[in-house]
Amino acid sequence: MEETNRELFEKVVKVAQARGFVFNASSIYGGLRSSYDYGPLGVLLKNNLSKYWWKDIDNDSAVSIFPVDTAIIQSSEVWKASGHLAEFSDPMVDHKPTGERYRADQVPDDINKEDLTEPRQFNLMFETSIGPVQNENSTVYLRPETAQGIFINFENVLRTMRAKIPFGIANIGKSFRNEITPGHFIFRTREFEQMEIEFFCKEEDENKWFDYWVKKRMEWYKSIGIPDTSLRLREHSDNELAHYASKTVDIEFLYPWGWGELEGIANRGTFDLSSHEKASGKDMSYFDPETNEKITPTVIEPAGGLTRTLFALLCSCYDEEEVNDTTRTLFRFDFNIAPIQIGILPLSKKDELIEVSNNIKNILQESYRTEIDVTQSIGKRYRRQDEIGTPYCITVDFDSLDDNSVTIRSRDSMEQERILITDLPGFFSDL
Repeated sequence: MEETNRELFEKVVKVAQARGFVFNASSIYGGLRSSYDYGPLGVLLKNNLSKYWWKDIDNDSAVSIFPVDTAIIQSSEVWKASGHLAEFSDPMVDHKPTGERYRADQVPDDINKEDLTEPRQFNLMFETSIGPVQNENSTVYLRPETAQGIFINFENVLRTMRAKIPFGIANIGKSFRNEITPGHFIFRTREFEQMEIEFFCKEEDENKWFDYWVKKRMEWYKSIGIPDTSLRLREHSDNELAHYASKTVDIEFLYPWGWGELEGIANRGTFDLSSHEKASGKDMSYFDPETNEKITPTVIEPAGGLTRTLFALLCSCYDEEEVNDTTRTLFRFDFNIAPIQIGILPLSKKDELIEVSNNIKNILQESYRTEIDVTQSIGKRYRRQDEIGTPYCITVDFDSLDDNSVTIRSRDSMEQERILITDLPGFFSDL
């Protein structure tokens, strides 16, 4: 990582932890490597992203998408049929002098290759057991992806929702991978959240829908505030394709250390439905009313990382600028995505100003995410709101008691204007 990019990385992490976006997990016990808790602002930002994702796919008149929320622990037969028990592994090597373990393709350049063991496969799934007796029949796994929960519910959704292809099934939820070399803050962790769609279509339409989802998902990342110059598409080469995919294109983001995956769009073909049909004996086909034939749909899978997207957004929106010989730090979040959209700042803690501030909050909080900030000087409160990415601040002063007006300050321009309290809903709805 170049020095300038390392500096950006460290600054983003520092502000994220200081302002309540992300905390180290188990921090009072010294922390747990590569485990993180999301603080109040991190939860709000993550929730806003997931809602925006759902809204984007739900409002699309071109497709029908059905939501599901599937179990983290499924039958071990699911992972056997999907190929995860046999295929979901990475070649690992050990550094003999230190005992450090690395993925074979991620060994640091400064390590002598003669000091490494021969590569051996390491399964990435977390294994646990269920029931009172631990034996071979009690072994289960934490899901390494949300996709299989969708596939095994294909017939359930098809039947209960009377779905007709093309249609999709979507899930946002946690997945778990026993990464040997996690790192880069919340980019690669053992516990993470995915935003995943399995889109079922006819084989003859697979290329059309593949291109459709690549374009649609790329546009979504731009719409949340990630600049076009920080995004690119990269198609997988034949030797890196997953065992189930005939084609995969990654949407990558330019992180401080280089390009990294945000989302993969894969053509999974009929692999998953056919595998589960064979293993379970259940009919996973679709009756095509146009041809009066049963077919196994082809699957196009857009699978994104929610927590990775959050970090990419933090990196994209972080900014610094010199104001009156001091450095102003801010996150330039879009108004619709910002954890707090409107900060309400009474000039003092006098009861009459607090009362006006509470009234303003009551007016706005049904439509907007607001908070009343009364601690420290008004200048320091402006700086705090800048650092958490609040687009607008409303200052309530003693003149407000007489003219029923307040001062609105823009985060990005720092310009201020006086406005009647009764005009506030119209001002923000115009945004």
